[in-house]
Amino acid sequence: MSFMTEYEFTLPRGYVDKHGNLHKHGTMRLATAADEILPLRDPRVQQNAAYLTIILLSRVITKLGDLPVINPGVIEGLFSSDLAYLQQLYARINEGEGSDIDAECPQCEHRFKARVLVSGEV
Repeated sequence: MSFMTEYEFTLPRGYVDKHGNLHKHGTMRLATAADEILPLRDPRVQQNAAYLTIILLSRVITKLGDLPVINPGVIEGLFSSDLAYLQQLYARINEGEGSDIDAECPQCEHRFKARVLVSGEV
């Protein structure tokens, strides 16, 4: 069984950069302890606790379309539905709501990854 540390995603709406380009496909990695602790020192978080989400996502999103860098400004520019989607994805991959396993079709022997949810459903 392999351990996934990065997860691909597609935003429901997408991020529109300053040139009008739409970026929808990205990658989020698992958070580290530092990802969750270090932003607490940021003055923006100390002034407004809700800003923690912005900084946290900017640390764990490793790719979004063709953008060269993901920073808090990019996350601030997301549509609210995309921000909610990323918050749910973050919770799902970091809070252990399931795990990926290697699986094989018993009929054709095709190998693939399957997500096993806490409830036991695949």
